Formats: sequence, C-alpha cells, structure tokens
Amino acid sequence: MALPTPGPNSRALITGASQGIGEAMARDLAKFGHNLIIVARRGAVLEDLAQELRDAHGVTVDVHAADLSKESEVTALIGAIADREINILVNSAGIASFGPFLEQDWEYETSQFELNATAVFRLTHAALPAMVERGEGAICNVGSAAGNVPIPNNATYVFTKAGVNAFTEALHYELKKTGVHCTLLAPGPVRANEIPAAEQSIVDRVVPDFLWTTYESCSAETLEAMSKNKRRVVPGPLSKAMNTVSAYAPTGLLSPVMGWFYSKMS
Repeated sequence: MALPTPGPNSRALITGASQGIGEAMARDLAKFGHNLIIVARRGAVLEDLAQELRDAHGVTVDVHAADLSKESEVTALIGAIADREINILVNSAGIASFGPFLEQDWEYETSQFELNATAVFRLTHAALPAMVERGEGAICNVGSAAGNVPIPNNATYVFTKAGVNAFTEALHYELKKTGVHCTLLAPGPVRANEIPAAEQSIVDRVVPDFLWTTYESCSAETLEAMSKNKRRVVPGPLSKAMNTVSAYAPTGLLSPVMGWFYSKMS
C-alpha cells in the first residue's frame, strides 16, 4: 500500500500549514510531487511558503487564508474545495490552553474547541465521500498523546484531542475496505530543531534534547505510517513513552501528576 499517486488535478489539503507539523508535512508532500492547498490564518506566511515550494519542486500550491475556528470560514473552505480532487487531507491546525478551566478566557476556549474538533470533523466529512468513490485517498488527523488521559489544567485541549483520537481511529476501521487510509497522528511534545534560550518553555528546559521529536522527523514518520495505513502513529521516544505510560498507569495516579506539571505552563 502507498500514498495516493500525485496527479495534475489532485491536491493535498493541509491545515495549520504556516508552521509546525503542518508546514513540515506540506514541505514533504511537495517534495514528493504533490500539488497542495495550504490553509492557515496568516496569508502572507502561506504565500511565502507557497512560492518557495513552487520554485523548489515545480508543484502547484494554492493558498487559502482562513481562521478555522470560525464556522463561516470553514464553510467557505469547504465550498472552495467542493469541485477539487482532494486525495490527501491533513488536519493539523490546533491550539491549546493551560490552567484551570474556569479561569480561562471563554472566547479562546470555544475557539479552541471549534478549531481542534469541529473543523476536523467537518473537513473530514467534506473530503471523504469523493475519496471513497474513487477508491483512493489518505487522511491524517492530528490528535495528541494528551488525548489518552484526563489532564487537569489542560481540560479543553484534552477534550478536543480525545475526540479526534477516537473519531479518527473509528474511521480507520470503517474505511478498511474502501481503499482510503485514515491515520491518527498522536504526538507528545514536538518542536523545531533549535529553540533560542529566551523562547524556551519550562518543557523545553526540563526535557533533554534527545527525547524531543522535531517537526521534520514527525512528518517523515507520519507519512510513512499513512502509506502503510497504520491506525495510529506516535512519533519520537518521548511521545512513545507518554503513550505507553498513559495506557498502563492508573489514572488516579497519573492525572494529578500531569495536572501539576501542566499548571506550571499556564
């Protein structure tokens, strides 16, 4: 099994493509010859990336600037791709908050839910029927290792990511005989290769460099997993450790410890 073959009329749609995992996957897919539709809020950043990828790889890159936490802008994106052949979908856009739920900015929390969960739900539903009809396609939804366990001081984020995790894995089994691959990317901490000291979070300072997953290695491991139609990919040693611990450690012991740690990030 493999990823869908690049074609002149097909597109890989990637949200959250202006940075992080989404940008890394856009770069890799362009390198493999896939035409792209890249989506994020920052249109100028997307335009710069699009031109770079066109020049480097000779692919078509369409830019769609949108805030996918807004229902109307998700609707507009769905309308824009209605007559396009989307053969790969990567739902990577997401945000997080830290600290007690009742102390968070409510507008930010609702935007987080709409972006992390509702947009993923709607875009998957929009792209999937044509993939199934063609008998070919690949979907990657970015969940999180954090979605495996209740984490105090990260409640809205784990709410959304637990949903994405379960939704994507359920679809993986539903789509087994359709020719469409559906893979959950459930990373733990992921970052750029180098973080300036002034920009390092408490997590950057505490976790040794060798345990981190970079955006580039995360993308490579994810695309390989998608090509093999794996149900879940957990890239990097720290993410794998978090995934294993969350599967076996008692929630009553694990959640308070993780909650304390996450409170330090608020």
